[in-house]
Amino acid sequence: MNSRAHIVRKSYDTSFSLISKGNKTYSHRGFFILAKGDITENKSCLHRADDMQTLIAQSSFFEITVLLCLAAGVGIIGMLLRQPLIVAFIAIGILSGPTALDLVHSEEKINLLSELGIALLLFLVGIKLDLKLIKDIGVVSLATGLGQVFFTSAIGYGIGLLLGFDSVSSLYLGVALTFSSTIIIVKLLSDKREIDTLHGKIALGFLIVQDLVVVLSMIVLASMAVGDSGVNSKGMLSPLHATYGLIGLIIALAVFIRFIANPLTKTMARIPELLLIFSIAIATLLASVGKIIGLGMEVGGLLAGFALASTPYRETIATRLAPLRDFLLLFFFIGLGAQLHLSDLGANLTASLVFSLFVLIGNPLIVLIIMTKMNYRAKTGFLAGLTVAQISEFSLIFIAMGVSIGHIAPSVMGLVTLVGIVTIACSTYMISYSHQLYAVFEPVLLAIESRLMKKHAHIDSAAIETHSPHTIVFGLGRLGSYLLAQLNEQYSVLGVDVNPDEVLAMNNKGLQAVYGDVTDAEFTNELPLGNTQWVICTFPWHYTGVSFEDGRYALLQHLKQVGYKGKTIAVAHSQPDYERLTAAGFDVVILPHTQSAGQIRTIITGTQE
Repeated sequence: MNSRAHIVRKSYDTSFSLISKGNKTYSHRGFFILAKGDITENKSCLHRADDMQTLIAQSSFFEITVLLCLAAGVGIIGMLLRQPLIVAFIAIGILSGPTALDLVHSEEKINLLSELGIALLLFLVGIKLDLKLIKDIGVVSLATGLGQVFFTSAIGYGIGLLLGFDSVSSLYLGVALTFSSTIIIVKLLSDKREIDTLHGKIALGFLIVQDLVVVLSMIVLASMAVGDSGVNSKGMLSPLHATYGLIGLIIALAVFIRFIANPLTKTMARIPELLLIFSIAIATLLASVGKIIGLGMEVGGLLAGFALASTPYRETIATRLAPLRDFLLLFFFIGLGAQLHLSDLGANLTASLVFSLFVLIGNPLIVLIIMTKMNYRAKTGFLAGLTVAQISEFSLIFIAMGVSIGHIAPSVMGLVTLVGIVTIACSTYMISYSHQLYAVFEPVLLAIESRLMKKHAHIDSAAIETHSPHTIVFGLGRLGSYLLAQLNEQYSVLGVDVNPDEVLAMNNKGLQAVYGDVTDAEFTNELPLGNTQWVICTFPWHYTGVSFEDGRYALLQHLKQVGYKGKTIAVAHSQPDYERLTAAGFDVVILPHTQSAGQIRTIITGTQE
């Protein structure tokens, strides 16, 4: 037998020979069997593949073009599977890496775009960190957020130790598991029209807490890097000079925020394009300064955003930079994939599955327990808890910082990447079908609720009034709380809401309000309806599960079952909603937007006359 050919695969620098025997040609390693007549065609295909690889290697423009086309294709597949874009980005990074398609050859250019993306991502986080937000978070969001961060990081640390990781790696893993993706959660809740629900508002509140923890974690890592004597070997300043630089940066930022930011952005805002360029410039400038003094470009980007957070143009800046951030983050994941090997992912498969199950099940359970102990219904805690059943892009950036500092091994990045793929993909469906999941686990969740939740002030007509109230208002939002206060001046009025904070706020004002869920038939049966003449529903439509499509319908049906003889009023929030409520049987349906428009028209018409 004689060697017939040698084919060299450039990506892996390996070769194998084709052995001729009779009228067939066999590979020495048994990879394929070819007839002699097929060898020429096969060589042609290999040459075309080699030409493609050569073209990608020689032309950065062609390389970027191929990567963008791949991103568009994978993105379309992700969209059809109803997956967030970040899942497609991670998949693209792995596919374009050295152990898959090996498309990344311009590492320096990819890293540059990646660093710009990270700087803008952290800049947009910083620009949202207005100190006034801390006052608006709310006690439940603050307590739930801090509790979730503490318990998740502590349990994650313990799991890491049990799986054989060292203490430093376990600590990094525990902290990384606490971060959830605000971008994904806001998108999913908005699509389901649940942003303004109770669990939606609470979830957004503790996401702000998580963002604050992200900032603090990165600052801690950056300060550790500043104090590391090894940073000087990386071309940065010495620890002493870096400390001076940090002090100077803080002073400069304080002066900029106090005296320069507002008038400067006001001038820039006259030309929107100039404001955009200025924002990018300050983000990259402080990211560069942060890198020079050892803080890292991540913290530098955060500080740049914080410098503009108090300006009146921060929302405009954030809105215009968001698409650019998403585009550049693609290259962060491509650069990440270029450093990963499939062997790293496979080696940590068991650990990644354990951590993924903890995030998917443990994180929601932690939130559920905390909220139930704070007297929120199990359903509210369950729906809010599902929003933290994934890790975020910040988890990957946090781990990348640890790798760059030298605290943890690169293999940990592969582990967290795999956890990100699993948890983000699964949690997307969990949030999308959250109410169906609640229906499945409702018996277990109600058992947890009865065991953990303190007894609320159940309806006690003797304690509230000697007779049933004249009017009951369901929903103590802006309209409901105003109605309760106004009607209370003439009648005995009772307010009902599923949010304990709203009930407590009304009680503190001397108004009668109790905690209650309109979909709870037992609660409705306890209502003192003997002399009640009006029942008013002010809350909007929210999907409440399998039993009832609309909580207002549930209340109306329960009222009929207990023999309520008074009148009912419902507040509609759109024309189709108005028609549905009218058809459902409410005595009076009000459409505030239409009536407000009519009043404004009357005012304008009367003024003109």
